[in-house]
Formats: sequence, C-alpha cells, structure tokens
Amino acid sequence: MSRQKRLVLFFMTAPLLLGGCFEEKKPPEMDAMPVKVTTPTFKRLTEWNEYTGRFRARERVEIRARVSGYLESVHFTDGGHVKKGQTLFVIDPRPYRYTLDKANAQFELAKKDYERAKNLRAANAVSQQDLDEKYQAFQSAKSDADTAKLNLDFTQVKSPIAGKISRKQVDVGNLITGGDVSGTLLTTVVSQNPIDFYIESSEQEVLRYTQPDKTLTNYSVPLGQQPLEIKLQNEKDYTHKGMIDFVDNELDAETGTVLVRGTLDNSDGKLTPGFFGRARIPATVEYEAMLVPDSVVGTNQTMKFVFVVNDQNMVEPRPVTLGPLHDGGMRIIRSGLQKNDKVVVSGLTILRPGIKVAPQPADAPSTDTQKNEKK
Repeated sequence: MSRQKRLVLFFMTAPLLLGGCFEEKKPPEMDAMPVKVTTPTFKRLTEWNEYTGRFRARERVEIRARVSGYLESVHFTDGGHVKKGQTLFVIDPRPYRYTLDKANAQFELAKKDYERAKNLRAANAVSQQDLDEKYQAFQSAKSDADTAKLNLDFTQVKSPIAGKISRKQVDVGNLITGGDVSGTLLTTVVSQNPIDFYIESSEQEVLRYTQPDKTLTNYSVPLGQQPLEIKLQNEKDYTHKGMIDFVDNELDAETGTVLVRGTLDNSDGKLTPGFFGRARIPATVEYEAMLVPDSVVGTNQTMKFVFVVNDQNMVEPRPVTLGPLHDGGMRIIRSGLQKNDKVVVSGLTILRPGIKVAPQPADAPSTDTQKNEKK
C-alpha cells in the first residue's frame, strides 16, 4: 500500500478511535434517602403555668412576755406541737400576787368609803362633791385591782394559736423583760394546717388570666379559681393538691409581679413553712392538642419549623407556632401543621429543602436493619 493511501486511512479511523476513548458517561442516579416520618398526635390535655414558690405558715406568732420577772418554768418540748391557750412559760408570780393582794385591800376600803358616802349623801350629811370624790377613788382602786390581776395572769405565758413550737430562747432563772416588741423573745409558734404557698406571677401571665381570648377553645379561666399542684425539690410528681384562694390587689412596680397564694391541707405535717416548691396552675381549660416530638423542631433565626414530606416525596420546611412542652418530650403545636402531614423524625441534621426522600413509618424497621436481617 502506498504511503499516501496509508495516511488517508489513518485520518479516517482516528476520530472513531478517539471518540471511543472520550465517550461521555452519565453519572449513576442517587437513590432516594430513607427517612422516618410520623403524623402529629392528638391528646386532650390542660396546659399549665409553672412557678417556684415558698411555703408559709398561715399563722406565725412571736411569743413575748407581757410582764417582767424571772423565768420560773417551761412547759413544752422544743419542736413539739402545742394547743391554743396552752401555758408555755411561767414567770415568778409572787411579786404580782402581792401587788394584787394590796390592790384588792385598797379596793375594798374605797368601796366601803363610797357606800358610806352614798348613805350620808342620802341624808344630806355630805356634799355632792365629797360623794364624787369617793366614787372616783372607788373606780381608781377597782382599776388598780383589775390591772394587778391582769399582770398576775400574764405571768403565765400562753400560746395564742395551735401549731408547732420552736425551741425556748430563754432558760429558767433568767430575767425576762416584758412589754412591747422590745421585750424578750421567748419562742415562736407557727400553725401547721392548713399551710399556704406563695408565688409571684408576671404581669403578662396575669393579663392572660384576667383578659382571656375566648375565641379560642382553650381559653384560660380567671386567676383565683384554679387548682394548685405542687412538688417538693426531691419529688418528681405534683403530689400536693390545693386551691388558689388569694390574688393581691396591686402589681409590685419593682418586680412587675402580682403575689398569688394557694392553700393546701397539711394534716400529715409533711409540708414545712419555709420550704421551696415547684407549683403549676392551669393555664387553659382541657382541649384537644396537636403534638409532635420536640426533637424534630428546628430553628431558623426567629422562625420555628419542622420538616415535612410533600406529595412528591420532597422535603420542605413548614413554619409552626409552638406551645409549651408536654410530658417532657412532646411539643404542643398551635398552628402550621395539618393532621395528615408527614413530619420527618430522622436524619434531620442532613436534610435540605427539596431533597427526594423515601418516607417510612416511624415505627417501621430502618433500611439498615432490614439489610442486616437479610444477611
């Protein structure tokens, strides 16, 4: 074959050879990503507002002596329960008994002088002025005798209320100063049953109670008509039940809160004044709420959303309005979802809007699990 023919043959076959080497290959199609989906659940429930508060005794009394003297005896056990009117302390009564005896003697003398003056006045033997002076002396002596008797009674210091008593602050033999609030503090008594629980509610929450939106099916009831449930710091459940019985008549301008009080039965004595507790008060009447797992709720700046799968099996974010948490892991959805929406509950960290997915029921075994089972 001539050289010229060989060149012609080369240039005719070269494009075919090069075309086979650089033939364009299409990338393989990606399989749809499997994801778990579930529809919103519905449950009849009551929403609650939660507060931290403190227990206080309904009645608390500082026991102080009304008269001065040496403490003669103590008639209670530290930390025990006392009855109303029970004698707690006795102050040496002898000086007051002597004063009473003297006052009674002067009273009897003034009484006789007054009776005698009345008879003489009837006979016109003394003037009206003399009779008035005798009457004044009689009344003064009677007042002194009554005061002396009262002071003698005050030597027995009694409890004005029933409740639990603290320890004695003064030992026998010490001098006690009586009188006003500057007198010697002997002990304190606090009532036990019922017991009060005080919380502070914000202005916004008070307005929600006092001016509820009754166009909603779950509008709140007026504050002051709710049950109250409380748990102590070492308790998981709200086991202590009571009722709101007092709402203060003004807002504290410094804290922006209103003082609210609940009362509870404490016949078993388990609740102690001064303890902290976690309280909850119904924020709404019972209604049927829509809930999704709180873990599926995402945040985009100020917007809350969940991923749903549409009819084309494409992922799309759905803005939602959230309510409070319920039963720990479930979030109440106010609006944004329909009852048949397929909410994505798995693979949330790698999902992007518009991705094609293969939705599976949340309770179905995963694809990886099925492969392992086949192996």
